[in-house]
Amino acid sequence: MTKKVTDQPDKYAFPVIDLFAGPGGLGEGFSSIYNKKNERVFSIKLSIEKDYHAHKTLRLRSFYRQFKPQDVPELYYDYIKENDSKKKEELFESLIEKNQKEWQNAENEAWKFELPHEEGYNDQQIKKAHEEIDRRISACLSPKKDWVLIGGPPCQAFSLVGRSRNQLKDNVNKKDHRVFLYKEYLRIIAKHHPAIFVMENVKGLLSAKVDGEKVFTWMKNDLKNPGSVFENLDSPTYKVFSFVKEPDSFDENGFPEYKDDRAFLIKTEKFGVPQKRHRVIFLGIRQDIDASNIKTLEKSELVLLKNVIGSLPKIRSGIGREIIGSKENGKHIYKKIINNQENWEDSVSFYRAKLAEEFKDIKLNKKEQSPSSEGLNFLEFKDAEKENPLKDWYKDPRLTGILNHESRTHLKEDLARYLFSSIYLQKNGDFPKLRDYPEWLLPEHKSAKGGKFADRFRTQRPEFPATTITSHISKDGHYFIHYDPLQCRSLTVREAARIQSFPDNYYFCGARTHQYHQVGNAVPPFLAKQIGDIVISILKKIK
Repeated sequence: MTKKVTDQPDKYAFPVIDLFAGPGGLGEGFSSIYNKKNERVFSIKLSIEKDYHAHKTLRLRSFYRQFKPQDVPELYYDYIKENDSKKKEELFESLIEKNQKEWQNAENEAWKFELPHEEGYNDQQIKKAHEEIDRRISACLSPKKDWVLIGGPPCQAFSLVGRSRNQLKDNVNKKDHRVFLYKEYLRIIAKHHPAIFVMENVKGLLSAKVDGEKVFTWMKNDLKNPGSVFENLDSPTYKVFSFVKEPDSFDENGFPEYKDDRAFLIKTEKFGVPQKRHRVIFLGIRQDIDASNIKTLEKSELVLLKNVIGSLPKIRSGIGREIIGSKENGKHIYKKIINNQENWEDSVSFYRAKLAEEFKDIKLNKKEQSPSSEGLNFLEFKDAEKENPLKDWYKDPRLTGILNHESRTHLKEDLARYLFSSIYLQKNGDFPKLRDYPEWLLPEHKSAKGGKFADRFRTQRPEFPATTITSHISKDGHYFIHYDPLQCRSLTVREAARIQSFPDNYYFCGARTHQYHQVGNAVPPFLAKQIGDIVISILKKIK
C-alpha cells in the first residue's frame, strides 16, 4: 500500500511518469532542468522498473532528488563514498532513519514492478496488474494538471545483434513478449492521456518486421491513435514528431509527415554525448496542444573520449587465472593466479617483451610506470579536467572524488590481447581485427579466424566518441578496452557512466556486474536533458 506522499521541493513542477525506467537515465535528464527561480521544472512522480538492482539505484536517486542540491544530507555522501561494506550498511541505515519522510517519498516514487505481458500472465493477472498500475498513476497525478510519460519498452527483440544471433534477420520473433511490451506503454497513454510522451527504442526498430510487416510503421500508427488498439478507452490522438528533423509536410488534420523513417533516429554523438549511440525516439503531442514550431535538438561539437575519461585516476586491471591446458571436450583448464601487483606486473612485462618484436618502432613502457591500484568504490580525485567540455555537467564539488571506479579481474591471456590492441591503436590509429593478431594471441574460439566477430577485442579510440555502451559490458570488457596500454584493462563502471553522460554523483547499486548492466541499458541523461528542454517549450504553450 502506497503511503501518503509528503511535500517535495519540486511540488509545482510538471509531473513525469517513467516506464521501463532502468537506472533512471531519462528521468535524470528531465529532473536536471531548473527554472529561473532555481526550481525543478519536472517532477518524477512514478518510476516503474522490474530489475532489483536498477530499482535500488532508482530509489536512491529519487531520495537524492527529495532535496535541493545544496541541502542533500552530508550522510548521503558519506554513504556513497564509503569503501568498507560493513560501515556502508550502517551508514545506509542511519541515512534512512534520519530522513524518513524523504525516504518514504522515494519508496513511493520508485516502484519495483514488472509490467504485464501476454506470455506468463493469464487474463485475471493482467487485469489485476492494470488495476494496480492505474491506481498508482491516478494517485500521483492531479486531474487538472498536464503531465509527461517517458520510457523505453524493452528493445532486445528489435536489436540488430539479437536478431543476428537468433538468425532472424529482418523478422523478429513475435513469440518474444518484449516485441509487444510497448502496448503496455500505449495502454497507459490511451487510459491516462499524457500531454506529451517520449518513447525510446533501438535503431533496429527501423528494419524490424513481424510476419513481413514493418514494426516501425504499425508502432508509429498506434502511437498516433492509441484508441485504434484500445477501443474501450476514450483516448485522444497524438501528433508524433521527430526530435532531430522538421516534418516534410502535414496531412489534412495537421499531423506531421516524414518521408524517411530515419528522421526519428537520434545519433547521440551529434548532441554532446561522448558516444556513438543511435536510438529511435518518438515525441508525441496530444491533439489539443499547440504543436506549431516544434524545436529540434541543436547539434554540437563532438565530445572526445579522452576528454571525459582521460583525466580519471589511472588504475590497473586485476588478474585472476590463466589457461594451462584443455579437456577432451575442448573446455579450458585454468590455474588460479593470486591477484597482486607483482603477479600483474610480471605478466604484463612478459607480454610487453614478447610484443617488442611486433612493435619494433614503438618504445614500450617499463613496468615501474604501471599504476599500482585496481581502484575502489570511491577514490579521491581533484583534477580540474580543463579539456572536459562536460565537466560542469559531471561535477559535484561536494563529492571530492570519483565513484564506481574499480577495474575487472581479467584472464592472463586477455591481458596480452588488451595490451596488443591498445599498442596497435597507438601505432595505427584504430584497433586491430582478429586477423591482425599474431597467432599466439588468438583465442581458441571457432569464430576466432572467421569474419563474424572480427572485432571481438575493441580498444576505444581516444580521439573520437566511444562506441555504444551496451548491456553486454556486464559480461566482459572485450569491446570496451581502455586505450592506455599502461592500464591494460577494460573500462570501469564510472568510465562507462561518463560515456553515457551520468553525473559523477549518480551512484549505481548492486555488484559491479549489475552496475555495468544498468549503465549499458540506460538513456544518456545529457541527451534526455536536451529532450526535456524541448518538451518544456511545448508545455509552456498550454493555457
